[in-house]
Amino acid sequence: MDWGFVTDRLSATFRKETWVGSHERRFVSETLYGMVRHMRRIDLALERGRRAKKVPRDLERLIALLVLEGLVEPARAAKVEPALDWNAVRGVDEVIALERKPVTRIALAASLPDWLAQRLYEDWGDEAEALALALNQRAPMTVRANTLVADRTALAAELGKEGLATHPGQWSETSLVVDTRTNLFASAAFKRGAMEAQDEGSQLLAELANPTESKALVIDYCAGAGGKTLAIAARLANRGRIVASDVDGKKLEELRRRARRAGVSNAQAILIEGGRWPRELDALRAKADVVFVDAPCSGIGALRRNPEARWRLREADIAGFVARQTEIMKTAIGLAAPGARVIYATCSLLTAENDGVANNLEGVTQVPLAEVLGEERARALGRQNALTVTPSKHGTDGFYARVMKRL
Repeated sequence: MDWGFVTDRLSATFRKETWVGSHERRFVSETLYGMVRHMRRIDLALERGRRAKKVPRDLERLIALLVLEGLVEPARAAKVEPALDWNAVRGVDEVIALERKPVTRIALAASLPDWLAQRLYEDWGDEAEALALALNQRAPMTVRANTLVADRTALAAELGKEGLATHPGQWSETSLVVDTRTNLFASAAFKRGAMEAQDEGSQLLAELANPTESKALVIDYCAGAGGKTLAIAARLANRGRIVASDVDGKKLEELRRRARRAGVSNAQAILIEGGRWPRELDALRAKADVVFVDAPCSGIGALRRNPEARWRLREADIAGFVARQTEIMKTAIGLAAPGARVIYATCSLLTAENDGVANNLEGVTQVPLAEVLGEERARALGRQNALTVTPSKHGTDGFYARVMKRL
């Protein structure tokens, strides 16, 4: 285990091992993700199942996962590894449930580092345990219907003809959950730009950036590969202008490719090199109608998709993220015209990165979430006047967003 990104490791392996079929690839992928998600729980289970302390071997961890998932019976596991008491391994969850210290119980049940379990408990209180367990589940495959090509109903019908079962998302009118396990990127609907893979929570963030003026200037300041840029463009029906900037040229090139496939014509990608603004971006100071910042963060809200992140992070990293987020926002606010909307967003669920940053920004005033989403949706999707969605409550990845107005 080198705690590299699981997706990258799998892609590299499957490119090399071309003989592995699709069914086996799915099994290998799900098993590897499962081992990463449940590593601490697995190691505790193995500790209970052996007579002497010993560093677990990966084969033992693999078998333990299969036993805990109910895919292999203890008697069968004992034929492969007879030195372990596999019934004791299988009973680890009953032992964890008896742990009286909530932080310890959360850390073991959801296989989290102690510091992260402590942070979640401090920030979320009685909700922390359900949240941690939900973050440790497999994420659904959710797509955004690209309304430049087809609405959600039409997309569902098209995917149905391809043999894919779907159901509508609960919170966004563009979200569609694909129930059939398949390679979506090989579908005709994807190839013609009718959809993009995007979590429903991420789609909600793009909704916050939807300007009231059809000819508005929107700046997506940390655009990355452009998921939210494309969602905003579809909401604008290709009207107005979207400027997507980032420090990563490869991600912006991917944005351009995705925009061409999606039929987006109102977005422009601008690279920020060496920390210096290019002239095109500098010319937009104090002119944007909406400035949207999905800031670099710890990614705690996306642990369902990147389970290895918990082991790559250190608690000391959080302060570094907060400092960077604050600096990014200071710069981004300068792009907004007086009275313009500014959105600060993260895929973190830690207070330090969220309210801790948003509440201390200068030059802006907070906008009630109900003014943007309406009273009913604000109650359902808000927490302390910020959009806050979680896998335990909303079935989405974890996202935070604060809507503000420049003074």
